[in-house]
Amino acid sequence: MGLLDGLLGNVLGSVLGGGNQAPRQAQDPLSAILGGLTGGSGAGGGMGNVLLQLGLSMIQQNGGLGGVLGKFRESGLGAHADSWVGTGQNMNIEPNQLQQVFGSGTLGDIAAKLGVSQDQAGSALSQMLPELINQLTPQGQVTPDSENSVAEGLEALTRSLGR
Repeated sequence: MGLLDGLLGNVLGSVLGGGNQAPRQAQDPLSAILGGLTGGSGAGGGMGNVLLQLGLSMIQQNGGLGGVLGKFRESGLGAHADSWVGTGQNMNIEPNQLQQVFGSGTLGDIAAKLGVSQDQAGSALSQMLPELINQLTPQGQVTPDSENSVAEGLEALTRSLGR
């Protein structure tokens, strides 16, 4: 679970302004995530967990990391996707670009599951997805371990959320 601990903590820590300072050796990855989301208060972490679960699910449903990166390349956003995999700075992506890649139906479904507007869901995903892909590819490439981490993370979050 060590890889999963670091992945989940780093993604949510980065997205929520913590940079890569999230703890890598947390005993319970979900506690570390909740602490990062709420500043340790324990309230409101569920939304971040659900968003992360939906992001991992979206990756899995679109052919894994390779499939998602291919979709970005096909949509003319290959430089963005490559920056997330590479070891340099991640390029930002706009919500409308996510809609271009995945379609408005996907963003609408995610918004409905989160109980927010499609604009809010797109904004949250546009912040989370680059960092998620970055954390899944720490060596600057997609590996079998990267793909396994998607499935393991999704399974762990699904169990913890009781879904």
